[in-house]
Amino acid sequence: MKNRSIVDKVMHFLMHNSFLFTVIVMCFVHATLLIIMGLAKLTPMVQFNILSVIVYLFCILLCRFGHYLPVYISIILEVTAYTIYSTYFIGLNAGSYCFLFSIIPIIIYFGCFLFKGHKRLIVVLMLVLNFAAYVVLYLKFGDAKPFLEISPATKTTLIIFSMFVMVFAVIFYNFIYIYSSESMMSDLESKNRQLSTDATEDALTGLLNRRGFLPLMKKCMENEQSKYFCVAFCDIDNFKRVNDSFGHDAGDEVLRHITALIKKEMQGCDICRWGGEETVILMKDYDMTVAKEKMEYVRKSIETSPTVFFNRRINVTVTIGLEENKDSYKEAEDIIKKADSRMYYGKQHGKNIVIYSDNED
Repeated sequence: MKNRSIVDKVMHFLMHNSFLFTVIVMCFVHATLLIIMGLAKLTPMVQFNILSVIVYLFCILLCRFGHYLPVYISIILEVTAYTIYSTYFIGLNAGSYCFLFSIIPIIIYFGCFLFKGHKRLIVVLMLVLNFAAYVVLYLKFGDAKPFLEISPATKTTLIIFSMFVMVFAVIFYNFIYIYSSESMMSDLESKNRQLSTDATEDALTGLLNRRGFLPLMKKCMENEQSKYFCVAFCDIDNFKRVNDSFGHDAGDEVLRHITALIKKEMQGCDICRWGGEETVILMKDYDMTVAKEKMEYVRKSIETSPTVFFNRRINVTVTIGLEENKDSYKEAEDIIKKADSRMYYGKQHGKNIVIYSDNED
């Protein structure tokens, strides 16, 4: 797992610094060619590779400042120029054409990053010109005698090195493309999951919202094995006074604190932030007697557990209305409405109380 994490970090770095990595590698390639040509005493090729190294050192500076389009153009022009120049001096069969092929994945990968929409036709044009350059070189210099004679050992070294660069480019940029595509898909799936969560959860408290809660109630009502349940409608008493006295940040902290208390006491129950300071609790397999005892315990727990906000202790209470599911209820909202009306009755008769029957019962 640790190794996977390191690989991910490396790939993430390469994916987000691919331009810089490319010009560094290109600089290294021409520095290596400079050494090979120098040992073979091929002065024109040494001079060109010195110029190429300077170009890529300048491209490194451009990458540092985010000027990627000039870098993209410089890579294509430099590689094309080098292929033509080296073909003339040491021959096409010395592996010069490999460099022309090595930039094909670079043209595609970075071109799709730089150009959008119809401008991506520029990428197609670059590929066509790249192929055309190879055809012209092949037809003109395929059987032509190179300007400079090179030893078999130098020729073999150049061919192997050039082919290695070409294969590396193909493998690396395809791997980067696959990794970035999978990374984008993973991010998209994560965002979709987050959107789905956001659509059914309250951001402040982490409780379900109405969109996520009501389907759970309806499912219980439709399932014969889970039709036996109670619903509690809870409302914080004098919550406006908390906001007015301590500020809305304090009010938010009170909501989070009470939410944590309810979650702790009502584990296994579905809890919803109905709106504002109102909370609805779905208690599956609870009868009214057990639900009443449980809500009384929750009420006392909230009453005796003040919220601490910047060294201030904010005491609040809740009024709770209870109702159980009955065959007469056809919609989930009807049960909640009944529990709400009982809560409202409690508000009118002292607050900080659990009401589980109608006042006329």
